[in-house]
Amino acid sequence: MNMLLPSLFIATSHKGGRGVFTTKAIPANTVIEISPVLVFSVKEKPFIEQTHLANYVFEWGYSRRYRALGMGYVSMYNHDYSSNCDYEMDFEEKTITVKTVKDVPKGGELYINYNADPEEKKPLWFDAI
Repeated sequence: MNMLLPSLFIATSHKGGRGVFTTKAIPANTVIEISPVLVFSVKEKPFIEQTHLANYVFEWGYSRRYRALGMGYVSMYNHDYSSNCDYEMDFEEKTITVKTVKDVPKGGELYINYNADPEEKKPLWFDAI
């Protein structure tokens, strides 16, 4: 399954680089994307982590030993510790579903928490830089 809300678009973000935005207000608890993923094997992981893709892949699998690249917009959402979206991984279907957890205004940027919990405050790898 693949689904992307038509109001979503990619644009320059004040957080740096690009991010995902909306042309319409989106209420909380709205599924905005179901993205298929490309899963990289444990053998491929060291090679992926030496490339620019390392900033766009998710830890994948129950063991978190694999990496997965979203084939929709899912790899383009920026991080926020108080994100307005959450995501759920389906390892069997090889998809990531993104759902709003807060209302998002028209023109607003959509964020996920890279800690996999919308309110988790654990520092991330790039906070140490």
